[in-house]
Amino acid sequence: MKDHPKTTRALREANKAFKPVETKKPMTDYAKAQQALHDNRERLKRERLAREIKPRSHPE
Repeated sequence: MKDHPKTTRALREANKAFKPVETKKPMTDYAKAQQALHDNRERLKRERLAREIKPRSHPE
């Protein structure tokens, strides 16, 4: 005999619907600083590329 009872389809679907939510660990101060640095670098890169494209599109 099997040690565990037979699971029905409804029970399996209920277990899928109510399985525990994976929570993210809180960010450390270091990780927050790194994320802020990365975000700032990307913002500055977008601004620089926008400045470089602007003069090329309107030659005088």
